Amino acid sequence: MEPTQPTSRLNKRMAELGLCSRREADDWISKGWVRVDGAVAPMGLQVGPQARIEVDPKARGQQQQQVTILLNKPMGYVSGQAEDGHEPAVVLVHERNHWKGDASKVRFASSQLRGLAPAGRLDIDSIGLLVLTQDGRVARQLIGEDSGMEKEYLVRVTFGEVAADVQKAFPPAQLARLRHGLSLDGQPLKPAQVEWQNPEQLRFVLTEGKKRQIRRMCEQVGLKVVGLKRIRIGKVVLGSLPVGQWRYLAPHERF
Repeated sequence: MEPTQPTSRLNKRMAELGLCSRREADDWISKGWVRVDGAVAPMGLQVGPQARIEVDPKARGQQQQQVTILLNKPMGYVSGQAEDGHEPAVVLVHERNHWKGDASKVRFASSQLRGLAPAGRLDIDSIGLLVLTQDGRVARQLIGEDSGMEKEYLVRVTFGEVAADVQKAFPPAQLARLRHGLSLDGQPLKPAQVEWQNPEQLRFVLTEGKKRQIRRMCEQVGLKVVGLKRIRIGKVVLGSLPVGQWRYLAPHERF
């Protein structure tokens, strides 16, 4: 007897193949836009790795209209749902805040706000690059379980009473611990790139994103974070996008 091939739900398989997010897959399946081995697929169908999955062009058209927005988040805004009286960053996405330097040629429409969600976190007291997207493929790339996307930060620090030329006062052995050797929530952290950008500012490059990770890492080696700015996610940089303004991810740009 041949061994039976493992099966998985159709929506999971479509997400694994990079066709769409699971939520999108469910939407397409419910509309009858997905065929498996030539037959219209029902919800909850289990498929094997050899299944031939075809998607109606209408689904591709819907996907092409989805936008991804890059925002330079100011302090005082939360990334996701409103909390403790603080507004979510998405309230800044309107025509008045659309950066004049946006080269994407995409026009703003209120339909772009539907289902627009942050792909990753940026703390209320942190500033810089925040990605909001309608596209499940982008969200999965940035925050999926298997995402190893680099995120780069500039981090201004003090060391005890030392606020000037912190680099000189900070022991090199502790810098080595920031790079590798710390744990959070009982889990060892992945190696990070950490180096001095200038005597008061560190540059961090992380491939994971635990809650308040950089602040908590710094606390463990006696540093206090006094300013934190995200300047890059993957190949996409914040660049000269002004604080509080946003632009579209251009068609040629890739994370």
